[in-house]
Amino acid sequence: MSPEAALAALRARAVPGKGAEMARYHKAERTYLGVANPEIDVLARGWRRNLALTDRLVLAKGLWDMDIHETRIAAAKLLTQARIRPDDSGAWELIAAWVPQFDAWAIADHASIAGQKRLVADPSRLETVEGWTRSDQMWTRRAALVMTLPWTRLRHPKPHETAVRERVLGWAAGYVADPEWFIQKAVAWWLRDLSKRDPDRVAAFLATHGATMKPFAQKEAAKHLPAV
Repeated sequence: MSPEAALAALRARAVPGKGAEMARYHKAERTYLGVANPEIDVLARGWRRNLALTDRLVLAKGLWDMDIHETRIAAAKLLTQARIRPDDSGAWELIAAWVPQFDAWAIADHASIAGQKRLVADPSRLETVEGWTRSDQMWTRRAALVMTLPWTRLRHPKPHETAVRERVLGWAAGYVADPEWFIQKAVAWWLRDLSKRDPDRVAAFLATHGATMKPFAQKEAAKHLPAV
């Protein structure tokens, strides 16, 4: 399937007037077709099922490069898969190449979910992600936390998985003074999710760094901690 054919399929599912509504909500300057996320998901599932991996990679790149809200969401969904074989096919490299172009939360989050799968498949890629924490671009810094969220959700982490948690908590500690709302929110999100599995570690983090965080982020991070 060509990117143009995929775009036509997306346009066919657009709701009149919804594009303008989405543009007001997402605020990033780009075209919005007005296609609901579940409709994009239906199309992307079909493309994932019917296209060979090499063709999916070509389609994902073409859709992303169109820089339309729905085509970028669809591109991310095309690569959201726990097992991609071979894993060194170029999917991770394509997702990583998108990161500096993030400029809105919905696109960033969908691409980051695809990235999460590739990081879990090969944690050595965290070396690349650590470099993002020093970026001048806020969305790139944020992606380092969003893509590593799977490590917050492990019930019984092995020592190497605990080491990843501690590594990311070190990144989060470096973010706590960042005034950007989306960075504060990402730190709070990581801590909140981790608190469901390791409340003591989150309590210790907040005892050390909580006073430096924005009040809303500190409150969100402690949402699931036992009341003192």
